[in-house]
Amino acid sequence: MFLVWLRVAVILYGLASVATLVAVFGNRPQWQRLSISLAVAAWLFHGVSCTEMLADAHRWMPAGMHEVQSMLALLIATAFLLIAWRYKTLSFGIFALPLALLLTVVPSLGLDKYAFKSPLIRSGWLFVHITGLLAAYAALIFSLTASLLYLIQERRLKNKRAPGFLNWLPPLETMDQIAQTTLVLGFCGLTIGLFAGSLIAQEIYGATYFADPKIWLSFLMWGLYVVLLFVRRSRGLRGLRAVYVSSLVFLAMLSVWAANVFSSVHRFGGP
Repeated sequence: MFLVWLRVAVILYGLASVATLVAVFGNRPQWQRLSISLAVAAWLFHGVSCTEMLADAHRWMPAGMHEVQSMLALLIATAFLLIAWRYKTLSFGIFALPLALLLTVVPSLGLDKYAFKSPLIRSGWLFVHITGLLAAYAALIFSLTASLLYLIQERRLKNKRAPGFLNWLPPLETMDQIAQTTLVLGFCGLTIGLFAGSLIAQEIYGATYFADPKIWLSFLMWGLYVVLLFVRRSRGLRGLRAVYVSSLVFLAMLSVWAANVFSSVHRFGGP
């Protein structure tokens, strides 16, 4: 029965993650309440699942890999809820809730060694993985371009230059919105791509896959992306500083792309 509660928790963690992204980056208070409600519900179902899991195993400590993953996710969710309650901030949910979702999705499948039921399903997840990452790269290119054009247009307006070749540029506010929106869309694509890739990785290679330095670099890049996105949003960065933010994220993603050449188990042309 504990698998049923865990699967419900996975769904709620996913919904809470989406609500948190909208609440933090969209600055919508009503979504904040929804995010907290979903996170608390996920934590309750998750707690019941872990309690039943250990009771069925007649022990008080997790032993197998899936049990450890589930307990670690529960502790992460607990820490997030305590921080949200004590400091009245939802920002850490950007990290905590997707991570809890990632850690619980494979244990919720219920097998020590999960295998996709058909090559078609595996190919579908692989398609999501590749498409999500490529969409993230495309969105980042647009964000960087919009930030650069913002900088050019801003300098033209400050210098009071007459309309000329760059007369086709949209207003500054429009370009800033494009840069911010595409940056958020890139983060969503990256999150979906890494989530699908992690699911495939655990099916093919197991836990040893995450010993690959490229995998750690990918998740570090994801964390850097979140920090820079939050800084840009909270500080209202525009102009040259916004260019720096978009450029730094884009360079980080390019470094992960280049790491395929040195990865022992994950490279282009591989499985």
